[in-house]
Amino acid sequence: MKMILSIAWRNIWRNKTRSWVVIGSILVGIWSILFMLSFSYGLITTYVDNTIRYQSSHIQIHNPDWKEDQEVEFTLENTESVLQYINNQSYQSSATQRTLVNGMVRSSRGARGAMIKGIHSEKEGQVSHIDQKIVEGKYFTENKKNEIIIAQKLAERLKLKIRKKLVLQFQNAQGDIVAGSFRIIGLFSTANTLYDESFVMIKQTDLNRLLVLPNASHEIAVFLDDSKELAQVKSDIQNQFPHLLIEDYKEISPDANLYESQMEVSHRIFITIFMLALIFGIINTMLMAVLERNKELGMLMALGMNKTRVFFMIVFETLMLGIIALPFGLILSWLSITYFGKHGVDLSAFSDGMEQFGMSTLIKSYIPTELYFSLSTATVFTALLASIYPAIKAINLKPIEAMRKI
Repeated sequence: MKMILSIAWRNIWRNKTRSWVVIGSILVGIWSILFMLSFSYGLITTYVDNTIRYQSSHIQIHNPDWKEDQEVEFTLENTESVLQYINNQSYQSSATQRTLVNGMVRSSRGARGAMIKGIHSEKEGQVSHIDQKIVEGKYFTENKKNEIIIAQKLAERLKLKIRKKLVLQFQNAQGDIVAGSFRIIGLFSTANTLYDESFVMIKQTDLNRLLVLPNASHEIAVFLDDSKELAQVKSDIQNQFPHLLIEDYKEISPDANLYESQMEVSHRIFITIFMLALIFGIINTMLMAVLERNKELGMLMALGMNKTRVFFMIVFETLMLGIIALPFGLILSWLSITYFGKHGVDLSAFSDGMEQFGMSTLIKSYIPTELYFSLSTATVFTALLASIYPAIKAINLKPIEAMRKI
């Protein structure tokens, strides 16, 4: 076996140009597929992270009747007890309460339906980081009433600016239509235009006052520092408060769950395409190498080298080409993914289209470590498969006929 390995190693360097072409094609293939996967993972991860951060949080808690009919009277009981329980647990999380009501946003230039969110300004910033998305103006200030922040896109549609007033109109707990005048202090922009235009934010105390529900909350949102704890945290809260509706982001945003579940399918499809392209390239090259060496192979078999050794010699030649290319392809991929994972790929030229789908214009490449191992295994397996047909062609040569060929 050692002799076969030695002969195989020498054979691949007899035609250095062809060998380097094969090695280069495998290297580029590994790099391209890993970088493509990292970009795909980065794109999907950005979308899911934005959905969790700005829309659904990891967990939302509601009155069980709220989901079916979002009426004002379906408030949470013992909100402070729930928040205290969450804050006292060992896992790292942030939680906030919100008051929610559907209403109309009116200005002198028009009107639009929107979800009005009454928030606790400090806690909301810890959960959604909406305070970091203010692009003009400022976030809420203490001890000031009737302040409002709205999306930059919504302000453009209603032709509003900072310091301008608008009117919120909705139904209170008694069923009466009430209205309140609010002054715009800030404009925000997340990565989802459709979502941004669907809600406005005011202080919870201001909204509760108009609803005539002084201490009411309709929603508790929980953001986890470690998403791996999601199932356990949800289970703990559900066990502690069985009368409440506890949902995670996968239930609240099925599209985010779909994207996450499709990542695994996508990487399998990409790797399969890579293997198919690679296998035909290697077969073509190795078959050419075998046909060029008909006379040599015939002579070896005539001198006593059995077919098993000839078979393994061709197999080892193919495997060596793949194994030489593999580490270089992995290193190049790791360097590229690390660089773009830090600096990102700027797609701001397509910002309007991407923000319609809730995707950030700066995509940071990311790939799970296990994918490096998966592709390494796939590369070696592909090289092994690609070697079989040329090896079979080699052992089917008849020594006498092969030696007569030029």
